[in-house]
Amino acid sequence: MSEPVLSLLLALSVAAIGVLLVWPGVGLVSRLRRGARMTERVLREDALKYICKREAKGYPPTVHSVAGNLHVSINRMAEILGRLEEKRLVRQDGELFRLTPEGQAVALNVIRAHRLWERYLADETGLDETEWHDRAERMEHALSPDDVDRLAERLGSPTHDPHGDPIPTATRRSVFHGGRPLTAADTRVPLRIVHLEDEPEAVYMQLVAVGIRPGMTALVVESTQERVRFLADGDEHVLAPILASNISVVPIRREEAEPQETGERLSLLRPGESAEVVRISRACRAPERRRLMDLGVLPGTRIAAEMRSPTGGLVAYRVRGAVVALRPEQTDRILVKRIIEESTE
Repeated sequence: MSEPVLSLLLALSVAAIGVLLVWPGVGLVSRLRRGARMTERVLREDALKYICKREAKGYPPTVHSVAGNLHVSINRMAEILGRLEEKRLVRQDGELFRLTPEGQAVALNVIRAHRLWERYLADETGLDETEWHDRAERMEHALSPDDVDRLAERLGSPTHDPHGDPIPTATRRSVFHGGRPLTAADTRVPLRIVHLEDEPEAVYMQLVAVGIRPGMTALVVESTQERVRFLADGDEHVLAPILASNISVVPIRREEAEPQETGERLSLLRPGESAEVVRISRACRAPERRRLMDLGVLPGTRIAAEMRSPTGGLVAYRVRGAVVALRPEQTDRILVKRIIEESTE
């Protein structure tokens, strides 16, 4: 290949690389700038959200606590808060930072987007609840105020997220659950669980793991400095006070807390055994609940265990003449009453 041709090809390659780097809107430089702006906006909104939550609890934060919560350096957070102060979204009160009315409006819109998205994930998808928070953390920054309004309308303007936290309205009003910690509840008084604190996440995961959900009825049997023993929808739980304090409850009338027939988990049924469905646990969310009901898994329905897969991952059940395969996490949430077959001898 001749030298002029090589020079031409080299020039075209350099030009093409230049286009990829700097072409307005789509070039690498433009994408990097957009990414930097997005990161900056996320940090600003996360800082406003954190200050808002701390103020609601009566503890306005310092630059150190905001930096620690957002996992950035103190110098970086000082820059972020300085820009927010320039935009009149926060004001400094000694070492503390407080929101201005304009800053509170921005923070509440982010909180509203987060809690509505969690409500959407809980009601409209089959995602496990351990994934809701992280996904909502990402989506809260991507939704415009109009997007948030449309999402609220689609969901029927819910007042609380799946954990029981209030969802601010477009006019920044909230309906608080009115509960108090389970550790402060009187014993032998019928209660309803109205809120689970989802921060810190490790504590929330422990509550989820033992099957505690908002909406359950509860009754404290014993409350000491060492443990809290209580019934939730008929199942007994024993928690350390530090965990129990993350559960909020309200007293209810005794007739609202009529004990439900609890039954046992369908997963305990062995092949060849039959049972009658008592109910589907509250832990089973709307999409999964609808699927089970569509399969005929309803209170009073007879269900028989047919066979277990070699790996134990699926079990075949006969429901209303049809054979369906269910996963262990599904059958753990179906409560049944065994049917004792009478001998024909």
